[in-house]
Amino acid sequence: MMQAVPISLENCAKTFTDGTRALEPVDLAIAAGETLVLLGPSGCGKTTTLRLIAGLEQPDAGGRVLFGGEDVTALPIEKRNVGMVFQSYALFPNMSVAENIAYGLRLRRQSAAEQRARVGEMLALMRIERLADRSIDQLSGGQRQRVALARALAVRPRALLLDEPLTALDAKLRDTLRFEIDSLLRELGITAIYVTHDQAEAMALGDRIVVMDHGRIAQVGAPRDIYQRPASRYVAEFIGTMNRLSGHAEGEVFRCPGGYVAWPELPATAREILFRPEDTRIAAEGEAASLRGTVSAAFFCGDHVRLFVDVGEERPLVLETPARREYRHGETVALAVERHGLMVL
Repeated sequence: MMQAVPISLENCAKTFTDGTRALEPVDLAIAAGETLVLLGPSGCGKTTTLRLIAGLEQPDAGGRVLFGGEDVTALPIEKRNVGMVFQSYALFPNMSVAENIAYGLRLRRQSAAEQRARVGEMLALMRIERLADRSIDQLSGGQRQRVALARALAVRPRALLLDEPLTALDAKLRDTLRFEIDSLLRELGITAIYVTHDQAEAMALGDRIVVMDHGRIAQVGAPRDIYQRPASRYVAEFIGTMNRLSGHAEGEVFRCPGGYVAWPELPATAREILFRPEDTRIAAEGEAASLRGTVSAAFFCGDHVRLFVDVGEERPLVLETPARREYRHGETVALAVERHGLMVL
């Protein structure tokens, strides 16, 4: 395991020379050995935040970046001892795999013997020993990603920074490498900051997730908290799929175009309720169903059917149901909504 370091951002904002405000003042504490995921759409400030941690950008006056209590705000990236993996991998095409991995070690003037030993460790860690003498243009996307990770880790960094590292890969390979990166980070115990716009990636890898919106932090929390207890409509709709019913409260019932939903804890001022697809189901035969709609689409996904049901809202409700039966377009279905999944935001 590597020696993990806590990282803190204090009042870190970023305004570029053209006046563009990329990041509002941010305070963020990252625990030693934690994998923190910065999640959000393009332009939300997540990469700017990562670059401030790396030392590739400087915060506006008054902002500070601390590694283990040490103020590193004025230090450039080469003095911070961080490992960084970019979306483009940034590997040197004129060098072999082994030479790429050894690059940072050479800059640190380590002896040839030390370099060989460390490169061997990294090749074994990433299970790419057989690729040591290959050139970069002979590698697949997944192999290049492993080389980039090996190079970043070879210098024993105080933190590992990953900027959209899987975006360029196909879906199946992304799933494989996502598992490998998660296992690697757990094994090393290194402090890691991971930038992505992919919700599934964030949920799978993050000890905590920072959801960002227009240069601000919208919510910070464990994946389960972010998903089940979103702090705002923005977070609720950005993470996963969210169903929405509009209407009004009538005692312990929420009345809407498709019928009603019973909810004893219903706030009297509720004009909209939200719930996830997994909290929605086709009502069992003979079950009293208060919500009805018509099937607008049904997508067979192998082990389940993703069903879209029009209940008179702007968007159809989404649910996943067992694939044992087929659904026809326009078919009327009765729905039940689990009370424990209901939210008002």
